[in-house]
Amino acid sequence: MTFKVCIVGAGAIGGLVGARLAALADAQVSALARGATLAALRQHGWRLHEGGQRLQAPARAEEDAGALGTQDLVVIAVKGPSLPALAPKLAPLIGPGTVVLPAMNGVPWWFSQAMPALHGEPLASVDPGGVVARSVPFGAVLGCVVHVSSSTSEPGVVQHRMGQGLIIGEPLGEPGGRPGGRPGGRPGGDGPPAGPATFAATPVVAGTARVRQVADWLRRARFEVTVSADVKRDAWYKLWGNLTMNPVSALTGATIDQVLADELVRDLCSGAMREAARVGEQIGCPIEQSPEDRHAVTAKLGAFKTSMLQDVEAGRPIELDAIVGAVHEIGRRVRVDTPVIDGLLGLTRLFARTRGLYPA
Repeated sequence: MTFKVCIVGAGAIGGLVGARLAALADAQVSALARGATLAALRQHGWRLHEGGQRLQAPARAEEDAGALGTQDLVVIAVKGPSLPALAPKLAPLIGPGTVVLPAMNGVPWWFSQAMPALHGEPLASVDPGGVVARSVPFGAVLGCVVHVSSSTSEPGVVQHRMGQGLIIGEPLGEPGGRPGGRPGGRPGGDGPPAGPATFAATPVVAGTARVRQVADWLRRARFEVTVSADVKRDAWYKLWGNLTMNPVSALTGATIDQVLADELVRDLCSGAMREAARVGEQIGCPIEQSPEDRHAVTAKLGAFKTSMLQDVEAGRPIELDAIVGAVHEIGRRVRVDTPVIDGLLGLTRLFARTRGLYPA
């Protein structure tokens, strides 16, 4: 039986997921896109380069969600700053049985809805005015943490770099799920070359029926999928690493090996991570690893450019709010002081504003 998938945001991650799913015989994969990406998908279809090979598959691409209709799976892979304006336009894609899978960086908009400590109040940093929460039914959402790195060389052309890992799970946690143990393995970063089992901070579980179905589709598309008992915690663990490497690399233009080689900068990052860990304790997302241990693992990625540095170099708006601003906001909500994070947010925000990469 054919299943219908719509990729909202056919960029580096969305294009990778779309191209791989489109290669399945029983998948009908479309894209909601605009501009040059829309034109490229209509003319050439999905195009993916990985492992020295090129995958190309037909794509139906539209600018209006109403032309695509209700989907079985909607993968949201847009940059965080563009989602509030886009979310109200997604209603035609979402029916009673639709699953919405946000494959995005940083703290997701649904975090406050799933986190008792935040009382369901929207985070202004990622969902100003709560427009996304009103537009996308919470009951349709599955949590997703992406441990894949890819890039776009031109609109509609994706280059898979490394990593196959996706962690998915129910936003409210798996019934009967228990707090997990110490996370290990490679870091969550922007796309480490390892499977998701090395990242999961919570136990691997069977999952609900819809989680199992989505996991099956994604595994058939050659992703390494872990079903987590507490995907919120996995999202926070990945954020804990991205929180510092992304903005520091954007500010300095340095790759992460250069960031970690500077003792003073490394200590600054450790201070911010300790603050984020204290925030995590207050919201039920403890970090069972020291910043120094995480640095040692991150260093194995070598001369790696973070997604935020890549955006700066390309002149694209940066996802500062979802990665740093949300931690600052949550810290204030739960009364945890975050002076290092606040300073990092202010510096990066000013840096980006002077270059037109962050709203004035």
